[in-house]
Amino acid sequence: MTIPVVETERLLMRGFTEADLPAYSDMMRAPEVRDSLRLPDTFDEYAAWEQLVAFTGQWVLRGTGQWAVVERESGRLVGRAGTHHPHRRDWPGVEVGWTFHPSVWGRGYATEAGGAAVDWAFSNLDVDVLHAMIHVENPRSMVVARRLGFTLVETRTFAWYPELAHGRWELRRPRAVS
Repeated sequence: MTIPVVETERLLMRGFTEADLPAYSDMMRAPEVRDSLRLPDTFDEYAAWEQLVAFTGQWVLRGTGQWAVVERESGRLVGRAGTHHPHRRDWPGVEVGWTFHPSVWGRGYATEAGGAAVDWAFSNLDVDVLHAMIHVENPRSMVVARRLGFTLVETRTFAWYPELAHGRWELRRPRAVS
């Protein structure tokens, strides 16, 4: 499968390349990102590499995955966003998610990229509901989820992360107007 490319007004969302590793690793190791995602201090370049490989493999195996998000104006990798459907016990289905470098927080990139991912998912995947799995101590992502139209449907711990409760947010496919 070829990883699709999505363009928004300010962003280019494309598959990751090996050249993205330094910028991606830098983003994921930023203290604000580690805190918001509850990543351990030991998260390193190898862990970042494993994520890039997993995202790329997920596109091939499931037709879902995270895109590298690049500012169109600067060409700089500023985040990741897209769909996510890992093989995990009690995972609810296709998730839409986003993570951005703290230097671009507050610019609306998460909402812009998340909205593009929602549109892409409902246009290209056979799903009637999308999920956002957001841990209860990540208010910034909850704001983005609300802006995108997601609704919190439950808060609980999941087998894949028993240490911290997550909210499971849902967004249903819009009904066609007849």
